[in-house]
Amino acid sequence: MNRILAPDRLAALVGDFNRSPAYRGLRLSLQELIGDGRIPNGTRLPSERAVTLALGVSRNTVTRAYGDLVAAGFATSRQGAGTYAAVPVERRRAHDHALHSLGATAQESAIDLNRAAGAATPGVAAAYARALTQLPSYLGSDGYLPSGLPDLQALIAASYGRRGLPTAPEQIVITPGALSGIAIVSRALSRPGDRVMIESPIYPNAIGALRVGGGRLISSPLADPLGEEGWDMEGIEATLRQTSPHLAYLIPDFQNPTGFLMGDHMRVRYASALRAVKTVAIVDETLQTTNLGDQPMPAPFAAYLPDAITLGSASKMFWGGLRVGWIRTPRSLLSRMLAARVQLDLGTSLFDQLVVAELLGDDKILADRREHLRQRRDALAQALHEHLPGWRFRLPEGGLTLWVQMPHGSATDLASDMERHGVFVAPGPVFSVEGGADGWLRIPYAKPTEELVEAVRQIAKVWTAHPVAVKRRREASRLLVA
Repeated sequence: MNRILAPDRLAALVGDFNRSPAYRGLRLSLQELIGDGRIPNGTRLPSERAVTLALGVSRNTVTRAYGDLVAAGFATSRQGAGTYAAVPVERRRAHDHALHSLGATAQESAIDLNRAAGAATPGVAAAYARALTQLPSYLGSDGYLPSGLPDLQALIAASYGRRGLPTAPEQIVITPGALSGIAIVSRALSRPGDRVMIESPIYPNAIGALRVGGGRLISSPLADPLGEEGWDMEGIEATLRQTSPHLAYLIPDFQNPTGFLMGDHMRVRYASALRAVKTVAIVDETLQTTNLGDQPMPAPFAAYLPDAITLGSASKMFWGGLRVGWIRTPRSLLSRMLAARVQLDLGTSLFDQLVVAELLGDDKILADRREHLRQRRDALAQALHEHLPGWRFRLPEGGLTLWVQMPHGSATDLASDMERHGVFVAPGPVFSVEGGADGWLRIPYAKPTEELVEAVRQIAKVWTAHPVAVKRRREASRLLVA
């Protein structure tokens, strides 16, 4: 089912575009909206006549704008069928460079910003030592716990209760990380061909995990990534009405990669929209504990939508090598989750679960983690302002990354150039199913401050020498002379 963009919605999205000349301004505005994913790939654009009326421009203006959009690869046109948003093929190929760690073959001086992860939080080693003293008491059993360690289930359930979401320990299913949890939920609840709505941009590794059950992914764009709203609720509601997806995957707490935090009023509206079309929500809360501001966190999304499934993880809190996550499931879906769980494996490492149980009871470790992240976020932002003043981003109140907009050029090309200089960074198209957002980079701030600052220096050095940047500077100089 193709989505249809209403004329008044297009008018709201393009806003007050440059009308000198109007056809070019309209084409550039549409190209940016399609490139950023705010008009999803495959969406049918309004007819030329409808756009003429909605924008108050001539028919020739719309015809030429649509024609140039097709020529640039950002639309396709089929006689009698209309014009459809598209993403140039070369941008979709960014998925070939997915988020991989560098491995042992990479140069020692390389700075890997592909992953939003760093060294273990201080205190993790001590938790391992304490857990080791408890391990012997479990060695007399077979060690298989498909649902998880009961003590850890109880601790996690209690943490939801403190946040305003009463939860019984048996509603918690422990998994080898949140990504495994996504795959389990997808296998349990989706069948081949089922539509699964996801945000765009989105955490790229979730894309593959959501396809485990054979689901067909449908993206729903966020709002202006440099604004404050975060979620384009009108677009989300339209997508839900037009496609009626079986599942919807969302990250309301410091969305990856944008860092947006969904407020209470938007959670109410989003939950109502999902309920209206009977879509099951998969809510990723892995970044919920990375609140770097002073404001209290909203209630869990499942407090507004009791049938929602919630995912959590210890990896973002403490250490990526600690592969322990969990699913909080409604009781009505528990048996299906457990059946899907044992199809993948028979249980998460018992020792790692003992470690997480130790860590969850230590508030100081988490407070130290937040302070380190706050300092690194601010250092990265300062380095960007200093070395790349034309680049734009909003400072998130939590999460692990900055979502940074380049003033021009291709992030995919720049990321490829950066690899040759020992800095590995993920370009925007990796975070979109269709490969949009090629003017954006995700830069994590989980690494030590000195690495972040040096990475920005290297990016700035390559950027200023990049052929596109040199060409733009020359053009600007000619205009000043004229």
